[in-house]
Amino acid sequence: MYSTKPSFVFGFHGLDSDVAYDILTQRKEFKHSNNSHDWLANGIYFWENNLERARQYAQEDMKRKNSKIKKPFVLGAIIDLGNCLDLLNQKNLDLLKVAYEELKKDLELQNLPLPTNSPFGSLDFDFKKRELDCAVIRYAHKLANDQGIYFDSVRAAFIEGGEIYENAGFNIQNHIQIAIINPNCIKGIFLPREKVTFP
Repeated sequence: MYSTKPSFVFGFHGLDSDVAYDILTQRKEFKHSNNSHDWLANGIYFWENNLERARQYAQEDMKRKNSKIKKPFVLGAIIDLGNCLDLLNQKNLDLLKVAYEELKKDLELQNLPLPTNSPFGSLDFDFKKRELDCAVIRYAHKLANDQGIYFDSVRAAFIEGGEIYENAGFNIQNHIQIAIINPNCIKGIFLPREKVTFP
């Protein structure tokens, strides 16, 4: 009953500049990510209200071996989260716990291993290859769908990166991420503006 967010949020998506302009001019659409290690399972990923982190992501991605980003760029979007599997909401966290237990039982019955979260490389301490989290969220969608409930988006906070300062409770790349399942939640796309000075 309270899963629908009452207002719009700004989302920022890091990508290649050529693709960005094709999306902006409606020659292409945002692509759903559908990897087994996606942090929030299937969807179009946005950094909530975080232009700079989206820019950092695009620049980092460009350095990866098989990156599709040649020239890093960021698009902004006006998003209505709709019926959101918001993992900052206790009811949805409870659903995720049930989904984990049910997934575990199903896999045990099939003699299949439970996926695990793991690092992509030796310097990755944030477990960025989140196959377990992805599988659990997909299972949560299945449980909800079985009851006739369909989520338009998934939203979660992530503690990422090293400490900002010694013994800090804050990390250098903390953020809120959104995965849009229903593309109709994207109400508009825009070029982010840099702040201008005025008298």
